Formats: sequence, C-alpha cells, structure tokens
Amino acid sequence: MAVHSDTRYAQSGDLSIAYREVGAGQRDILFIPGFVSNVDLMSEVPWIVHNMDRLAALGRVVYFDKRGTGVSDRSLGAGTTEDRMDDLRAVADASGIERGTVIGLSEGGPLAVLYAATYPDRVANLVLWGTMARSLEAPDYPIGISPEVRDGFIEVVSSRWGTGKALPLFLDMPDDAATRRWTARYERQSASPSDVRAILGHNVELDVRSVLDVIRVPTLVVHRAGDPLVDVARARYLADHIEGARYVELPGDWHVSGYVGRDDDVFDAIAQFVAGDPTAAGDPIPAGDPAERVLATVLLTDIVDSTVHAVAMGDRQWRAVLEQHDAVVRRTIEDHRGVVVKQTGDGVLGTFDGPGRAVRAARAVRDAVAPLGLQVRAGIHTGEIERRPDDVAGIAVHIAARLAATADPGEVRVSSTVKDLVVGSDLAFDDRGQVELKGVPGEWRVFAAMG
Repeated sequence: MAVHSDTRYAQSGDLSIAYREVGAGQRDILFIPGFVSNVDLMSEVPWIVHNMDRLAALGRVVYFDKRGTGVSDRSLGAGTTEDRMDDLRAVADASGIERGTVIGLSEGGPLAVLYAATYPDRVANLVLWGTMARSLEAPDYPIGISPEVRDGFIEVVSSRWGTGKALPLFLDMPDDAATRRWTARYERQSASPSDVRAILGHNVELDVRSVLDVIRVPTLVVHRAGDPLVDVARARYLADHIEGARYVELPGDWHVSGYVGRDDDVFDAIAQFVAGDPTAAGDPIPAGDPAERVLATVLLTDIVDSTVHAVAMGDRQWRAVLEQHDAVVRRTIEDHRGVVVKQTGDGVLGTFDGPGRAVRAARAVRDAVAPLGLQVRAGIHTGEIERRPDDVAGIAVHIAARLAATADPGEVRVSSTVKDLVVGSDLAFDDRGQVELKGVPGEWRVFAAMG
C-alpha cells in the first residue's frame, strides 16, 4: 500500500484548500474528485485506498477537497467554476505540478475540461471518468435530465445526508450496518446538508459543451454502459466532441464502486492510456504546440463617438485624453487579473483566464473612464484563441469585437457562452435576443451584463 502524505493546504485567495499526495515518480497525476470528499478520511477507506494505489503505480498522485467540502474551508464563496479553477491551480502550484495527467471523476469532469482547455501547457493528458459536459436537458441536448428530476434528486440526497443513506445513491457499496455507520460519518465530515444542496445545485447547472472543441491534449473518456447516475449517452457526447478522444465503454450498472477492485477495469484503461500510446485507439491528436491555442475570455472595448471627440478637442488634447484612457483601462484590466494585449486606437483588447473576471473588469473600465468624459461599449466572448508573440487571433477575438459593435453606449455585451460559464456567480444578465454578428456564421444569443 502506498503511503499518503500528511494533509497540507494550498492558498486560493482567502480560502485554504486541503490536499494530500500518494505515490512517487516522474509522472504527476492531479485527481479531481466528485461533488464531495474528505482527504483526511480517504486514506482509511479500503476501496479508495485500493483505487489510489492503482493510480500511484503510475506516478505521484495529488488529490484534494473542493471548497465547501472535507477539510478545505467550508465557505463556498461565490462557488463559481472560475473560483474552483483558481483552487485547482493553487493545488497544482503548491504541490509542484508543472505538467501532469488530470483526472476528473463525475462532477469533477467539467472542471477538468476547463482546466485542460485553459492551461494546455500544464496538462499532459486528460481522463474523464463517469462524467459529462452538461447535466440538464436542453433543446439541443435531449440526453440531459429534466429540472423536475434535478430538484427531486437534490432533495432526496440532502434529506438523507449524514445518515449513511445518501452516498449509496452515488456509489455501488455494501448494505450492512458497519458500512452505513462509516458512510454516515464520512457524509457528515465531508459536508453539511445545506452545503450538499448548494453544491449539487451549482454542479447540475454547469455547461462546458462550448469548450470541448478547444481541448488539444490527449483525452480518454471512460464510462460504464449502465451508469445509473450519468447516462452513457452523455459520455458518448463528450467523446464525439473532443477531437481525437479515446472512448472506452465498460460493462456494469454502477457509477463508481465501493467494492475493492470492482473498478479495476477503469484503472486498467487509465494505465494503458497514460503509460501506453495515448492516441492508439483514437483519432490523431492535432500536430503543433497545444499551448499556442488555448481557451480564453476576450474583452474588447471601444470608445463611443471617438471621432466626434477627436474633432471637438483637436489632436493634441485628444491624444492626451487617449493616453489617460489607455492607462486607466490597462490598470483596471490588470487589477482583475487580465492581460492587455494591445490598444486598438480607440479601444483595448484584453484576455482573461475566467469570464467572471472579464465581465467585472469591463464594468469597472466603463466606470473608470467616465471621469474623463468618455463612454465605452464592450464585448466579451470565451473561446479558443491563438497566442502570438505580441497579439492574439482566432474567432473568439472576432466575436468579442462584433459584440462590442452591437452594444449600446455604456453597455457590456456577452455571448451565451460567457453567461453559461459564470453560473453560480452574483453576475446578472439581460437577454438581448438573437443577433447576427457581421462576418460570423449563424445567429448568436447575446446578453447585457447588469450593474
């Protein structure tokens, strides 16, 4: 049995995120758990110990408790995917993982997808086990669950939490008195019933479908044919929409097993994928450096009536105002952890590693330039960009520019992708309907950021 380290903490903003390590070797594995966990107790559970031993045979495994669960800070904060991305990066930094295998289990899958798309240079390969890109049904996603099923499931889980009767809804496990006593303790020490209600409510709203075609790292999707919690159709959707993904469908009618060794076929598939040829059973992974193409949120701002201002002020005064504008905008974007790519003459192009930060930065820019007598409009989209030495390119840049062009003075317009990715935040949006964006195929649903 591999030795587990003591519990340590990574600092993510104001929160402390608990993590442990098991195993050793040159290969690093970052394991993202399902909706709850407790790293202090995991090393005492026989089936978890067995599973971690299987992974530790491949290298050093780092596993952690998400915010709001286990021995991490129990505060969810805003609880957004952006926050959880910060937590994941903090754990990777604290444990010294510069580049490794990322495994997302169940509700950990969408976070793994976003991390791999945003930081491809830190992900050697990606494993998605028993997971999905979206849970809820939609007109273009009939394989999801209905809101009624969602609400009923969350109510059942939260009402049973702490009794030992909730986790068996997620795990295939023995039904005996000793197991129920241990399970009840694990439930209580992993989260409270109200925490569970909030976490599940957040998780079921996630939608990372728009990110799947951005992934440029070798990917394995492994799923049970009879998974009762995540329908196999959702796993097939994942594999079909990630370029070059290997898909392994295994027999069985459980989600994750609490019996020692019953999920060994999953770990066999992971071992072959990670230690063998990751592209042997899938389409070829695109050539080139994946770090040059990443998921990013693009913000493009534009000064309203800039030509009118220039004529009224004259070249010298207008140039002085522009310099003040550029300095204010740069400072504001950087204060929100963004990167100013370039000035565009009468606007600024910036990128962010999270859409919530981009929306807040855009609103702050609007307010910051008002004392200069200026109004700006802004467009924001999250998508794939190509990083160049002094610039960025790609369809995401064009969409952000077109969104800005459709915005009213003082308005921040965002794509539906941005809105979907900030679920759980305090950001609110007003639906502006379907619009055509010049030079971009199809119609786009756009929203205006409120506040």
